Amino acid sequence: MKNRKHIDIKTIFSLTLVLIMLSSCERDLSDEAVFATFPNTAEIFTDSPVGLTDEFFKSFDPALGANPEGFGTDDNVAFQGNSSIRIDVPAPGDVNGSFVGGIFLDRGEGRDLTGYDALTFWARGSITATVGLVGFGTDFEENRFAVNGPSIRLSTDWRKYIIPIPDPSKLIQEKGMFVFSAGSYDVLQNDDPAIGTSFDDNIGYTFWMDELRFENLGTIAQLRPAIFSGEDLSEQLFVGSTKEIDALSATFNIGTGDNVTVMPTPKYFDFSSSNTNVAIVNELGFIEAVGEGTTTITAQLDGVLAQGSLSLEVQGSFVGAETPPTRDSADVVSIFSDAYTSVNNLNFAAFNDNNVQIQTQSFNGDQIVTYDNLTFVGLGWDGTEDISTMTHLHVDVQLSSSENPALTVQLIDFGPDNADGGGDDTGGGFTIPSPELLEGTWVGIDIPINDFTEATAVFPGSPNLNNIARVAFVSNGSSFIIDNIYFYRE
Repeated sequence: MKNRKHIDIKTIFSLTLVLIMLSSCERDLSDEAVFATFPNTAEIFTDSPVGLTDEFFKSFDPALGANPEGFGTDDNVAFQGNSSIRIDVPAPGDVNGSFVGGIFLDRGEGRDLTGYDALTFWARGSITATVGLVGFGTDFEENRFAVNGPSIRLSTDWRKYIIPIPDPSKLIQEKGMFVFSAGSYDVLQNDDPAIGTSFDDNIGYTFWMDELRFENLGTIAQLRPAIFSGEDLSEQLFVGSTKEIDALSATFNIGTGDNVTVMPTPKYFDFSSSNTNVAIVNELGFIEAVGEGTTTITAQLDGVLAQGSLSLEVQGSFVGAETPPTRDSADVVSIFSDAYTSVNNLNFAAFNDNNVQIQTQSFNGDQIVTYDNLTFVGLGWDGTEDISTMTHLHVDVQLSSSENPALTVQLIDFGPDNADGGGDDTGGGFTIPSPELLEGTWVGIDIPINDFTEATAVFPGSPNLNNIARVAFVSNGSSFIIDNIYFYRE
């Protein structure tokens, strides 16, 4: 009996121990998240595409000028093996498109690239030229971890190019294997890089790429990230406004003695605000002013503090223009207004005095532009606008500060013999009476088109209304908030 009883106790103890161990294992397994894993294939193209889409190459949109006919492979030229990627860059004016470019996509669910520190490839050109864009992470979807490398200078012999990965730990499921874009405007006509590129209407060229892959070189070091181009800036915002953190970069020494700077998306960075009661920053790099006060915006990339910061002074709630535009869009040619479809690629400083401080802010979808210490600035855009049937120019103006406010609005055309300014261009101005400029108050200014007759230091007056290319503002150092710049007809 004693012996049996002893055996039973040991058995019960053993069973209990097993149950405890099993219970512990179950807890461990349930408590630990099990993440899906993805292939870590390094190769993109060797003698053939590796794990890419059946189409192999997805072009940029031909509607934007991309030439889908310029991409292919070449079985007669290779750095290694028997084949390479061949890119025929079109000459300017090619009916099929003015540039060639696109992406290579992974065929499956994406790749785990956390074990690599660079994208590498070999390339050579039929002539000395530059390729304006190379990189990875662009997938024509969210482009969350896209990285654009610097433009690369091609030689007529094979050279290896290295694009560092800013933070490999982010790339656990990446589909965008490679992106490039090249146009004949990138052809170097001079060997001095300081002179840059020039344009030859008769030039198209070819370049080849081979042995595209991700590598763990072990020589990518000395990370130096930056926001706002590495500058420490100071700005004022209003509660409710948003501002994008821009000019992001990451510079590495790649082990050859050369430094390479890439442009990562905001998702690579960790942004922070020293006072979240004043402003917060989301993962896409957008600052939102949430309360009055001061704060400083900084960022880190892979644990390294980025050069550059933004010291913010957030003031009270902003009041937009008191009279939102309500005119029929068929009677409007809009330059800058959220109420209408405006010109393409508006540049708030197509030309300007470097002392002018320019910033844009958005309030519930309404964007404004502020010009502090305004002397002269010109807004420019793609192409020109025919306003010959319009009767007025409208602009909403709020004077921010000035002891002696002054503001002249100018219209400048691009003459037919010089499509990019200068030459036979003309322009004319209209000076807004100073009593109409009220500090802290929006004023809607409507200027008859026929009143733009004042001569300027450069232009004699009375612009050609068939091809207006710039709206300029001239002042004496006053500061303004501006919104809703558009032409209309009554």
